[in-house]
Amino acid sequence: MNSSTNSLDDVSADSSAEFPDRASMMEVRLQAQEDEITLLKSSLADALRRIRLHDQLLPLLKQQLIAVNPGAARVLNQVCCSDGCTSSRRLSSSSAIDGIQPPTRVRRNSEKLGNTERQRKRLDKKAASSTNLLTRSPSLENRAKELIASAGSPGSRRGTYGQGQSIKMFIRGRPITMYIPSNIQNYEDLKMEPPSEKLELDWVYGYRGRDCRDNLYFLPTGEAVYFIACVIVLYHINNRTQRHYRKHTDCVRCLTLHPDKVRVASGQTAGVDKDGKPLQPCVHIWDSTTLVTLQQIGLGTFQRGVGSVAFSFADSGAFLCVIDDSNEHMLSVWDCNKGTKHAEIKSTNEAVFAVEFNPSDSTNIITCGKSHVYFWTLSAGQFTKKQGIFGKYKKPKFIQCFVFSLTGDVLTGDSEGNILTWGKSAADIKTLGKGAKETFQIMRQTRAHEGSVFTLCTLQGGALLSGGGKDRKIIRWSADLAPERECEIPEKFGAVRTIADVDGEEILVGTTRNAILRGTFSDGFVAIVQGHVDEMWGLATHPSNNIFITCGHDRQVCLWNAEDHKLEWCITLEEYGLCAGFCPKGSVVSVGLNTGRWLVLDLLTREVVSESIDGNEQLSVMRYSPDGSFLAVGSHDNFIYIYSVTENGRRYTRFGKCNGHSSFITHLDWSKDGKYIMSNSGDYEILYWDIAAGCKLLRNRFESKDRQWASYTCVLGFHVMGVWLEGSDGTDINALCRSHSERLVAVADDFCKVHLFQYPCPKLKAPSHKYEGHGSHVTNVCFTHSDSHLLSMGGKDTCILQWKVIRGGVGSSRERLPSSSSTSTSSPEPATS
Repeated sequence: MNSSTNSLDDVSADSSAEFPDRASMMEVRLQAQEDEITLLKSSLADALRRIRLHDQLLPLLKQQLIAVNPGAARVLNQVCCSDGCTSSRRLSSSSAIDGIQPPTRVRRNSEKLGNTERQRKRLDKKAASSTNLLTRSPSLENRAKELIASAGSPGSRRGTYGQGQSIKMFIRGRPITMYIPSNIQNYEDLKMEPPSEKLELDWVYGYRGRDCRDNLYFLPTGEAVYFIACVIVLYHINNRTQRHYRKHTDCVRCLTLHPDKVRVASGQTAGVDKDGKPLQPCVHIWDSTTLVTLQQIGLGTFQRGVGSVAFSFADSGAFLCVIDDSNEHMLSVWDCNKGTKHAEIKSTNEAVFAVEFNPSDSTNIITCGKSHVYFWTLSAGQFTKKQGIFGKYKKPKFIQCFVFSLTGDVLTGDSEGNILTWGKSAADIKTLGKGAKETFQIMRQTRAHEGSVFTLCTLQGGALLSGGGKDRKIIRWSADLAPERECEIPEKFGAVRTIADVDGEEILVGTTRNAILRGTFSDGFVAIVQGHVDEMWGLATHPSNNIFITCGHDRQVCLWNAEDHKLEWCITLEEYGLCAGFCPKGSVVSVGLNTGRWLVLDLLTREVVSESIDGNEQLSVMRYSPDGSFLAVGSHDNFIYIYSVTENGRRYTRFGKCNGHSSFITHLDWSKDGKYIMSNSGDYEILYWDIAAGCKLLRNRFESKDRQWASYTCVLGFHVMGVWLEGSDGTDINALCRSHSERLVAVADDFCKVHLFQYPCPKLKAPSHKYEGHGSHVTNVCFTHSDSHLLSMGGKDTCILQWKVIRGGVGSSRERLPSSSSTSTSSPEPATS
């Protein structure tokens, strides 16, 4: 039982290190294919419905419009001609089947009959049928109105712009009609400019400990240095301030500290661009004091990404050793000052977890990983390799970590829970014959932990710290490996991933559940950094306080304080949350889950005060009306459920259901008067609902063009049409949010970027400010109640970025919006537009 448990523990900890990029790319590709199938199904169903109605309606409309306005004939002829020969044949056959004859056949029959009374009755009957069709189909009704308006005003252009007209944008070839508000007299004269406001990274929530090693160090400045997503954080543990190094273009994977305790080397994964093409990974050497990049190493050399890095010690850090994530895990040594490659060799096809120079000899390098320990010697630009021999000892599945003792021995921690002491042994001439060379063998085995030994850390004086996986213990050992003290970290923080020494007594501990703990053996440990451990989607900000809530696939619901930059509380649910919304009263928050269930939490007591279920599919939106009297719940079953809210958000009664979308609900917003809802769906529909009239679908979307919206999170709409890039496939934008001042709109896209546009933004190709930092698709964005900050949430990178909104423009002094005191500094980065 223990061996199988240990094996599972090892696999969970190391499988992502073995094939991270390939697995993530396959997940992304599979999700994209599933989305494509869903959209194709809904689009096909909608297209078939529209074709049937179109075939029945077009001949009738033509007859009626000719009778009312002869000028309409020209427009209808153009429409008919644009449909092509195939459409004409389809119209003829369809009309014959439905008992409705094409125009030419109508004329011939009328000439033969010569009975005007019978013809008039037939036309009246068809007109009534046409009216019923229009009533049943909002899209056809709007099209008919467009035809009449175009026929009455020959100077206007249908589907472009004009007084009372509309704009058409296309996503995946599907036209989406946007009606121009009345206050815009000339759409073509609108000028789109980037906003005068800009964003500055203020705080980073989270730490990547779930699948990375040796990524936590303590600097002489009092700062802990670690990474998450594309950002390397320098967090002062006493002053509680952050600085950020932001020169990486994709997720940071590894980190090491130079012997001078100032320079840092960090490597990143390759990643892909928006077209799916791989990008080139590299290693940055940078100054932790100034955040200035000193050297960029290996651009175009490494494959897939950089897995491990290490500085040499014996020569004061003149060289850097790098192992990439290619199949052969190429081992290379670089000159840190010149940035040139000194030597390179294929290391192994197995996963490699760590690499280090021998502190006393820079020509000796050690690597470890799956089922191996290799001792490398570098001479005249050439590597020679010797494999560690396990001999009579059981060969572990994984060698997780290693350090050098003061005596020069190598100590390794493995998946069997042992610390192995390795040393050189003289050449065995008797057994191997003349010419035999010295070998590296196990000198001693020390039982350390139940489960894997995930990390080893040497202290001044020769003492050693070890961190366990399954048992979550930290053990202090003497120089001769006698246990001295031990403690166990709380289960909610996961296993020990890495340890950093602060002053010989106090230590920092990075955990597999993305937390950093600070403490001592005597006083215990407290979390100074916490975060989610799986993909996140739900984000909402409080209506009057600087707090926000997040939820995701890790089943955690977390309440954060944006002023103090800390986690207020966190609860774990039975299912995972995908959306959230604060009641305007501010005392409760609703959370939508993946099973169709949703619940309401009291912010003070954290208790569930209400609970309900709508359908059996995941929920995507929880949105209260401006006065808090209604709650709209958007679901993947294509419905919007409306609840009346009483008792300050603690009592909910089903009011109605909005039925009309042909695909899953993605976004929705309430009007300022709380009577109407605008909603988007997965097949790019924009629908409007009259809630006060009983959740009635507003069939004439033209009438909603001047309506004022309390919030704007719908990604499709006239006022945000300009946020879409040309050629977008409809899933490129995951979320957007309008500021409360109605001056800005922030966008979360599928390419790890956060954009800031001016609001309104109704013209395509509108300019924006673009910001990097996330290493995965950005799933959500939200402004705080005062618009002083913007929060953005990554998906797979489990990172929350807090951006400060800064007012100012070219030639004017920069003025900050009212906000809490800032304690953040980032590496210099030019703003992109």
